[in-house]
Amino acid sequence: MIKIAFFDTKEYDKKLFDKYNKDYGYEITYLESKLNSETAPLAKGFDVVCIFVNDVVDEKTIHILEECGVKLIALRCAGFNNVDIKNLGDKLKVVRVPAYSPYAVAEHAVALLLSIDRKIYKAYQRTKKYNFTLNGLLGFDIHGKTVGVIGTGKIGKVFCQIMKGFGARILAYDLYPDENGAKEIGYEYVDLDTLLKESDIISLHCPLTPETDRIINKKTIEKMKKGVVIINTSRGKLIDTDSLVEKLEEGKIGGLGLDVYEDEEDFFMNDMSNSYKRDKYLSVLLSMPNVVITSHQAFFTQEALNKIGSDTCENIKEFFETGSCKNEVK
Repeated sequence: MIKIAFFDTKEYDKKLFDKYNKDYGYEITYLESKLNSETAPLAKGFDVVCIFVNDVVDEKTIHILEECGVKLIALRCAGFNNVDIKNLGDKLKVVRVPAYSPYAVAEHAVALLLSIDRKIYKAYQRTKKYNFTLNGLLGFDIHGKTVGVIGTGKIGKVFCQIMKGFGARILAYDLYPDENGAKEIGYEYVDLDTLLKESDIISLHCPLTPETDRIINKKTIEKMKKGVVIINTSRGKLIDTDSLVEKLEEGKIGGLGLDVYEDEEDFFMNDMSNSYKRDKYLSVLLSMPNVVITSHQAFFTQEALNKIGSDTCENIKEFFETGSCKNEVK
């Protein structure tokens, strides 16, 4: 029987994987701890470790997992920037869920955009107090605006389709352009500087790689229009937080929607309301009236969870039956 150490478990994870595991019969041990070099010894005796976005598999963790006899790292997500792929030896393989629901993430990005633009949270808090005035709630039409999309994978293209429905002009930047997608949906590839200078709204949908690490920084923000709205539902380290806060305070950035954060590991998806632990920049961002932050929930739809559960279980089965997997990270 295949034994799985399931790290960073939430209650919904357990319900989901117990449901899908009925067809596979894996022996799953659910652990609340995140995987890192300190918790990796807990994987001794297991064939598989199953991890999520805030688990850390660095070189030290890899060596410990190898010593513990682990054969497979099963990511229940698409991104794999938290795994040190370069230092993987022959003993460990990595599989992922490449496309659980591009609609879930793209739609959440739109929700953040609309919340910022139309001051939904402010209006909700006001009407709860029976204040029905409109002062301070002025928004703008997305129709006719220029939307810049950085990253045109599956999620980015769905976001482009939605923005096209709003009647926006769409500019895109990607290291690997999909010209067929651009023609079919109706967006235009441009260089990064052009996108930054001409966009009223910029949404990030690229993976975190050495090329995209802090792609939004002081220099790139300075090239943007005054009052630009920035949305990030991808990875926190795509944005340099120090520069972000500085430009928000200067008024250069008109609105910010985040579902991810540069140093989110100790905070997002956890109840910190009774803890004294705080992050300086996160606290500043949460205090700003033109910032909306959600806790890495863009993926969190029933459809996406079902896909994550089924594909993760199938990835493990395929690997142990054939020695390889179509969703292996090379």
